[in-house]
Amino acid sequence: MTTEITVRGSYSAFEPPQRGTVQARLAFEGPKMQPVYDRVVRDLEAVKASIVPLHNPEVGPVTWWSTQHVRTWSQRPWNQDGKQLPLVHHASVGIEVKFRDFGELARWVGRHVEHTAGFSLDGVAWALTEKRKHELSRQVRARAVQDAASRAQEYADALSLGQVRPVALADAGMLGDGLRPTGPTTEMAFMRAGKAADSDAVLALSPDDIEVSAVIDGRFVAG
Repeated sequence: MTTEITVRGSYSAFEPPQRGTVQARLAFEGPKMQPVYDRVVRDLEAVKASIVPLHNPEVGPVTWWSTQHVRTWSQRPWNQDGKQLPLVHHASVGIEVKFRDFGELARWVGRHVEHTAGFSLDGVAWALTEKRKHELSRQVRARAVQDAASRAQEYADALSLGQVRPVALADAGMLGDGLRPTGPTTEMAFMRAGKAADSDAVLALSPDDIEVSAVIDGRFVAG
């Protein structure tokens, strides 16, 4: 007689990020559209000029960058007394810059925060390279399978059933009828940001480690 044991295995690995993608925006507003639009275009060219000398896809410090099209719109705001005010015209453009050198990332952001009037930082997306993420994901999935096997064996040992044998492995949630996976390998990162205290007023960016995790379900038999 055999006993079926179904368990869930998991594993997480943590590794410092290898890339940081700055997500920023240039935006202005004013009573006339053309000056607002011209200001955004002019500052966008200055931002591009600061990126080009840093851009090298192989060695960085900037490995990739992109800008969106300039977006314009107008709106007529209301004051606190319920009176509609004259039109206000807006122009903005999004910018993304991927750095492999985080010191240069902080200096580049700090310069534009301080000297480019319409520049604002939306955030920084931290990541591993695709190659490293793939390698780490494989390792994490293997460790999750080992965790499931270890759990199953512990249950079997508690009942003196002997060695367990795997009969099914799946992404979490797929061993039950009509169920869907709760998620394969996942990747998460967080960012802490603040203004440094030095004379250059460089933005201090301190990313947490990237977490890569995997959860699997396994079915074993023993006895």
